[in-house]
Amino acid sequence: MLIELGHFALILGFAVAVVQSLVPLVGAHKGWRGWMALAEPAASTQFLLVGFSFVALTWAFVTSDFSVRLVVENSHSAKPLLYKISGVWGNHEGSMLLWLLILALFGACVAWFGTALPAALRARVLAVQGLIGVAFFAFILLTSNPFTRMLVAPFDGQDLNPLLQDPGLAFHPPFLYLGYVGLSTSFSFAVAALIEGRVDAAWARWVRPWTLAAWVFLTVGIALGSWWAYYELGWGGFWFWDPVENASFMPWLIATALLHSAIVTEKREALKSWTVLLAILGFGFSLLGTFLVRSGVITSVHAFATDPARGVFILAILAIFIGGALWLYAARAGRMEAKGVFSLVSRESGLVANNVLLVTAALVVFIGTLWPLFADIALDRVLSVGAPFFNAAFTPFFVALALILPPCGMLAWKRGRMGRALRACAPGLILAVAVMLLAFALQTGRSALGPLGLALGSWLIAGAALDLWARTGAGGWRRLFRLPGADWGKAVGHAGLGVTIIGIAGLLAWQEEDIRVARIGESWPIGGYTVTLDEVREGRGANYVTTMATMRVTREGREVAVLHPEKRVYPVAGMPTTEAGIQSGLFRDLYLVVGDAQDGGGWAVRSHIKPLAFWIWGGAILMALGGLLSLGDRRMRVGAAAKKAPRQPSPVAAE
Repeated sequence: MLIELGHFALILGFAVAVVQSLVPLVGAHKGWRGWMALAEPAASTQFLLVGFSFVALTWAFVTSDFSVRLVVENSHSAKPLLYKISGVWGNHEGSMLLWLLILALFGACVAWFGTALPAALRARVLAVQGLIGVAFFAFILLTSNPFTRMLVAPFDGQDLNPLLQDPGLAFHPPFLYLGYVGLSTSFSFAVAALIEGRVDAAWARWVRPWTLAAWVFLTVGIALGSWWAYYELGWGGFWFWDPVENASFMPWLIATALLHSAIVTEKREALKSWTVLLAILGFGFSLLGTFLVRSGVITSVHAFATDPARGVFILAILAIFIGGALWLYAARAGRMEAKGVFSLVSRESGLVANNVLLVTAALVVFIGTLWPLFADIALDRVLSVGAPFFNAAFTPFFVALALILPPCGMLAWKRGRMGRALRACAPGLILAVAVMLLAFALQTGRSALGPLGLALGSWLIAGAALDLWARTGAGGWRRLFRLPGADWGKAVGHAGLGVTIIGIAGLLAWQEEDIRVARIGESWPIGGYTVTLDEVREGRGANYVTTMATMRVTREGREVAVLHPEKRVYPVAGMPTTEAGIQSGLFRDLYLVVGDAQDGGGWAVRSHIKPLAFWIWGGAILMALGGLLSLGDRRMRVGAAAKKAPRQPSPVAAE
């Protein structure tokens, strides 16, 4: 009965979304406050209905209700509770319900926390959110119903994909969707402003917190996915330029550009049309990612579905919303005239350069991701675009971005002096060169990638610290901790990017690898360590059987770690997985993998030394923390500017 109620709640939610998308829009056009006011309760009701539907499906997974087809195909009674819950979104239908739940949540948040927004703008934003909801309600109800019943319920289920039975993948999709879907709010603000014909500093101030929240979630989601690939897939890498990885990276790049562009619009009322365009493209790339994952046009370990009909439906949603928004953008172009003027050397120009590099980098990823598909359809050729292309084409733009961030961040608004900014950054440049020279001196016969990457990351970290210190003025340390949250957020976020660059450069330049067939008791050297295969034994987990190795790592006779890499097989799904044995440290990871038994005796083993691997995800955490610090700034609260009391006339003026 609960399953039928969950399905019925989805149908009711669809009806509410239709009302939410039409009535407030008409009310805003006619100036009817009663009709506009309907948007808030409609958004809240839609969220409650989708929430009930999601809880009903979750309960079916937790209780192993095998009368539901989705539970049969993605769960098993012996599965741990965490993976029963994550099984809700570890498939196409459930993940789309999560997508819809988060969409409704952001709409409800606009209704709850956007009370200071102008009534007409709030009504239009919620109407656009409701219209997006209508499209995805229809998609789920017509093509991806998660509540389909089995004619005959089996005794047990078929289990969840073993690769998804991992804590990292349990939390990765919700964070990723909070970022993906969160960009719908920026899109709704952009479309609402275009309908209203008004884009100004107040609009930029209102749109920034929503974009920043989505960006933080997307950063965390991408980092979790990268971390999972590092330790779960057994390849020893953190990023593979997989099409689905790229699908989440492109909206992150566009959202980063949008955050910086909105600052110019808010401060100087410039770049208005560009900021609106980025808000449209950010959500467009999110929809593109949804299409790539679910259409079957690409092959990936991350892909949820391979149904072309569903892909066509999502492609139609993409075409209608993004095409319609771009048409409206073109129609309103004349109303987005920039008011602020600035010189070539100014903070505004620096942010423009930042935007150009970020968007160009996103375009490179877009072309590399879709080029094989285009070649297959248009040229009838099977092509593969892999890491060599992306590394060669993408890296120069990001290096240029990192180089300009510190001095451009110190330039004055409207008209700055580059010489003064460079002098302020001089200590950071000295530190970066010193770090580079030290790295060159310590390494022998290696690539220049490591020293250059360390120098670039040090430049960003030092530049962020110097920028923060420059803002204290004469107040020194006493004023440092009283600076606004946005200043701290900017510094921590930029420093986090520097930390991640150091981690990537160090790992790629200095990692060491050893692949061999080893027998029990055999030892071998790698990177100053000695690894010994002590034991290999069979075992059993909750819903898998495992071949677990015991591998001892020593250095100069002293034991450093005892690791237990595994080779698991999930009998129900009939799939093997690799569980690497990892000892993480601040400056290096020991990374050991055991493979299959060999015919001649012994076991296939791989040993890695991964320098500075932890810094990759530590930097991502710092970037997300920087976003949270900025969100905590009083000036970032939605509609804060609208709460200012009107200026009272002076007695002289009154007379």
